[in-house]
Amino acid sequence: MSKNTIKLLDVVALTIDLREYNLYRGQVGTVVELLAGGAAFEAEFSDHFGRTYESVGLRPEQIMVLHFEPASPDSIRSMVTA
Repeated sequence: MSKNTIKLLDVVALTIDLREYNLYRGQVGTVVELLAGGAAFEAEFSDHFGRTYESVGLRPEQIMVLHFEPASPDSIRSMVTA
């Protein structure tokens, strides 16, 4: 896997549709358990009230970690000087 490893409690988005679970690409969930020694992940998908509507095991290629801040101080500098 890439240097951006998936960790417990990471906020992730689906990169594929999982129609059998009524989940679609772009839906946002939270990693709640590491499975198979970190080779897979249990992610929970919740509504606006915090109620879980689906919990499913996923492989790393099925999700991407969402970032809410610049990844490094260099990112901030390049944004300021642009």
